Amino acid sequence: MAFIKPFKAVRPKKDLAEKVAALPYDVMNTQEAMAMAAGNPASFLHISRPEIDLPEDIDVHSDPVYVQGRENLAKFMKEGVLLQDDTERYYVYRQKMGNITQTGLVVCAGVDDYQSGTIKKHELTRADKEEDRVKHIDALNANDEPVFYTYRNAPAITATIDQVTKGEPLYDFTTDDGVSHTLWDIADQALIDSLTASFAAIPTLYVADGHHRSAAASRVRDLRKDANQNHTGSEEYNFFLTVIFPDNEMTIMPYNRVVKDLNGRSFAEFMARVGERFEATPVSGAVQPGERHQFGMYLGGKWYVLVPREDSFPENDPVASMDVSILQDNLLSPVLGVRNPRTDQRIHFVGGIRGVEELERVVNSGEYMVAFSLFPTSIEELMSLADEDKIMPPKSTWFEPKLRSGLFVHLLD
Repeated sequence: MAFIKPFKAVRPKKDLAEKVAALPYDVMNTQEAMAMAAGNPASFLHISRPEIDLPEDIDVHSDPVYVQGRENLAKFMKEGVLLQDDTERYYVYRQKMGNITQTGLVVCAGVDDYQSGTIKKHELTRADKEEDRVKHIDALNANDEPVFYTYRNAPAITATIDQVTKGEPLYDFTTDDGVSHTLWDIADQALIDSLTASFAAIPTLYVADGHHRSAAASRVRDLRKDANQNHTGSEEYNFFLTVIFPDNEMTIMPYNRVVKDLNGRSFAEFMARVGERFEATPVSGAVQPGERHQFGMYLGGKWYVLVPREDSFPENDPVASMDVSILQDNLLSPVLGVRNPRTDQRIHFVGGIRGVEELERVVNSGEYMVAFSLFPTSIEELMSLADEDKIMPPKSTWFEPKLRSGLFVHLLD
């Protein structure tokens, strides 16, 4: 059973919501964050990327950065940019991007569920990124950015949420990227109890995006539990900020790859090695694969369709038969020498929202030599693998639209 609870959100004044809302901290670098927040003192990036308010040569993982984040959150609350609701509530967050609509419930999930496996993971975390989030959350004394979870659609939950969205929203605005964001609150205790009970009947939640934030919330809870002789399990630090979407509304885009060089091989040598495991067919236009087990490759100003040769991967292995695994095991590792894509600095990952045009751009710029476009992983693949406690290769999924940060914050006490 999945435990969820309402909370007293810290959120923007209505007329400031659009100014506060910001993209997640991990889809940009410091320079991009500075540019996004320029001229906007209400941008939540001052909290989620606090290094933008410090000297440019600051180590982004140094203590002054975490202290600055805490001070900025306190400043936003003191100046009334962010206000805290006076009662515990659930919230409904709807996003529309083109023909995609996803509507999720904003809740606090339980660290106990994460640690017991009721909340299923599908990726490993990087120690450095996890440590950064631990320090950030602990310093802020808050979950400032939500984790993105999914569940197998339940009609009773959908019906309740649909009822809520017929009411007047707290916020309703459209960001520069054309994505609309609408937020409602649920203060009615009967509706709160109904949703809590409905989720208690759901056996499993799945991490879609936010493995590092989930792991960090777990570690922060353990740190505070160990330091609290009177720990009861009901303290706010036992819970963390989450938006939970039904699986039938989730959109996964491909997570494409670009590599800096051909691992010391000439074009002819590289193509010969590729041909050992793939049928490579040159084509006239850009390739965005339309089915599983098909890849696009951009090299030397030309596109190729790659189809893995028979017996190049075990079709009955749920992980090894994933497209990201086929590319890694048959080309990236043996041919290009990218043994560990989690740590190798020669490979870069490009979210599918940027399109295959971005792959052409980075290769044509000379910064990278070869690019690969993939077919997206399905949400059913993700959940099925998580159910078997299997780990997907890194950078297997790119979810869109991205949740905006700053619309709701969960304080840990």
